[in-house]
Amino acid sequence: MSILGIVAAAAAGMALGALWYAPLMFGRAWMSAIGKTEDQLGSATGPMLGSVAACLATAIALAWLLAAAGVTTIAGGVGLGAVIGLGVVFPALLSDNLFCGWGAQLLLIQSGYRVTCIVVMCAILAAL
Repeated sequence: MSILGIVAAAAAGMALGALWYAPLMFGRAWMSAIGKTEDQLGSATGPMLGSVAACLATAIALAWLLAAAGVTTIAGGVGLGAVIGLGVVFPALLSDNLFCGWGAQLLLIQSGYRVTCIVVMCAILAAL
């Protein structure tokens, strides 16, 4: 496992999240789907620190899985990331969504980010 790869993958996950939830992409739709305003969200410091830790933990776990699977190419990383994202993460979020009644819009925004993030992280980890 490459420390550089783990740090780069975690940073990419954070950058993707910043873009994904920005007003230019899905930020406004996400706020509407969760029924909150920017004022109601409060300080982002705590959630951002938690997100950094989550991205690092995800990058470490994905690096371990890629190594265990012997994946060493970007294409292999993308493939394994897609399997993990679409076969594990999306169904888990779908189940949560169905029981909690959050709606299709929130499911697509949240799972779209998570699946894309895992694919990107796996590609980076496989490349480094």
